[in-house]
Amino acid sequence: MGPRGLPRLLLMLLDCWASVNAQAGTTLVVTTEDLNSTEPAPTTPRPVLSARPPGTPRNPGPSSGPRPTPVTDVAALCVCDLSPAQCDVNCCCDPDCSSVDFSVFSDCSVPVVMGDSQFCSQKAAIYSLNLTANPPQRIFKVVDQINPSIFCIHITNYKPALFFIDPEVPDENNFDKLMKTLDGFSLNTESDVSLTNEPDVPNTTKYEYGVLLQTSDSFLRFPSPLTSSLCTDNNPAAFLMNQAVKCTRRINLEQCEEMEALSMAHYSSPKILRVPNSKTKVPITVQSIIIQSLNKTLTRLADTHVLEPVLVEEAGAVKVCTKVVLEVKYSLTYTDAGEVTKADLSLLLGTVSDAELPLQQKFEIHFIQQNTKPVPLSGNPGYVVGLPLAAGFQPHKGSGIIQTMNRYGQLTILRSTAEQDCLAVEGIRTPVLFGYNMQSGCKLRLTSTITCPLAVEKVKSLLKGQGFPDYVASFGNSQAQDVLDWVPIHFITQAPHMKTNSGKERTILISTAVTFVDVSAPAEAGFRARPTINAKLPFNFFFPFV
Repeated sequence: MGPRGLPRLLLMLLDCWASVNAQAGTTLVVTTEDLNSTEPAPTTPRPVLSARPPGTPRNPGPSSGPRPTPVTDVAALCVCDLSPAQCDVNCCCDPDCSSVDFSVFSDCSVPVVMGDSQFCSQKAAIYSLNLTANPPQRIFKVVDQINPSIFCIHITNYKPALFFIDPEVPDENNFDKLMKTLDGFSLNTESDVSLTNEPDVPNTTKYEYGVLLQTSDSFLRFPSPLTSSLCTDNNPAAFLMNQAVKCTRRINLEQCEEMEALSMAHYSSPKILRVPNSKTKVPITVQSIIIQSLNKTLTRLADTHVLEPVLVEEAGAVKVCTKVVLEVKYSLTYTDAGEVTKADLSLLLGTVSDAELPLQQKFEIHFIQQNTKPVPLSGNPGYVVGLPLAAGFQPHKGSGIIQTMNRYGQLTILRSTAEQDCLAVEGIRTPVLFGYNMQSGCKLRLTSTITCPLAVEKVKSLLKGQGFPDYVASFGNSQAQDVLDWVPIHFITQAPHMKTNSGKERTILISTAVTFVDVSAPAEAGFRARPTINAKLPFNFFFPFV
């Protein structure tokens, strides 16, 4: 069969295969095994990955501009840092994570970051967590790795290996050639796969990232698509894993009253255990119920009692099923001790007819840390005194602003604590509030082992924090797409001078100050001058009298 006779779906799948195949050819070696592992090194040489430092934007594609400069320093690489200015769970090398975030980490998803294992000598960054410390701490060190093989690579002079290879895009000329390299594929339109076996009960005293949420009789079920778009009801929800999915159900409208997946009680009845294997249960509280009619009109109910699907017959002998669950939104509140303290549920119920089958449902689950609130707009349009300053980044010149997504979502400074120890409060920030002059500081103890350049970098890191933004919103409701409504942050730096005495410990004071200056013109009391009449008459206006 020629390429013109093949379905378009095959072209799409082959295009995806080409992209995956291209990325598989250039990869960074990230190992989660112990450094003393006896596993043999791979025989196929891998080029070094063209990676980005943490916090920099990703290259969207070959047509979006020049590729980023390759980064080979393993201390600057963090392959699990996927969200700019936001802590990624279980990512120990993410610079945006603080000691509060470490308290709910289960382990390091990437404990070792290293380059190509076939080089004779290379650096390896090792990350671990000290969860017994109060507060929990991140342990980081860089070690030298020596490859004893006589066939190791001493140096590479193949510069194209430092970049991604552009994939070969399938077209009518090369389709048959690329098709021969595939082993074949199959498509399954039915979702016959289900989780028949119950997951293992975790042996832990608190919830950590990825631990399944237990209920009084099983696990909290979170419907989601599996091998197709059809809903699978046996998928368990996991701690700190926010999800938002859509899936479809093939239902018989005559039996809608008997299907649990369409009933509100199916999602509101489970009780979540406060911690794994405990006897304390947290009930799911229904916060809101919204009813959607056939014409898509939405009505919020004042009462939150449980409603069941009902099969009714409309005018013209048309049967519809009312009060069917269309959307489910879970909101779980947790503490830094790994306890679930509150579970809220919001539902969208609707009316379904035969014309709207198969039914599409939407499910969401979000985790909110206790004593934290989402930051609203800081004013409309101007700032309100006492509300945080909105801040963000501009990844590319001419593009919109990406608003900061840290713990407070805004511009922050170093927070002062009673201990005044800079290393103990590293990563703990407080938001800058409009109209409030603020000052904070801490003490940094320098030992003889700390060099001057290292001390300077440490001071800069403490003052700016991780992922410091480069724009501040002019107004409290500045939109991300309106770049002119954002003011760039200008940094004025001076060459620091620092002296250290050998064998002695010194302490320096680091401080941050924020000052708001009112530059608006003051109002002046008084009255405006009376207007003057500047009338012009023709020269013969009084003729013949004058």
